[in-house]
Amino acid sequence: MRGVSVAEKKAKAGLFDLRGILALLFGVYGAVLTVMGLVSTSQADLDKAAGVNINLWMGVFMLVVALAFLAWARLRPLAVPDTTGETSAGSTAAGSTAATEGERGN
Repeated sequence: MRGVSVAEKKAKAGLFDLRGILALLFGVYGAVLTVMGLVSTSQADLDKAAGVNINLWMGVFMLVVALAFLAWARLRPLAVPDTTGETSAGSTAAGSTAATEGERGN
């Protein structure tokens, strides 16, 4: 069995990162709302919302949130703990959790 490189570990960890999925969802919904706010807002819609183009503003806000999630995922990527040789009989689940929290600085 061949060893897994650090880059492959990070790539596999990134597959399970929900920040990317949330960024995609916020981005798609934000783009749809922004386009709808720019293209199909009527005066009747504006009158119902006290003169505020809610679709446009919420779409822009959701796009900003999507960018924030992407920046967060890019600047603070998931770290896969090195588990080689840690499967000894003396280690417990509580001990490994405490060690992991200590390594993160929490």
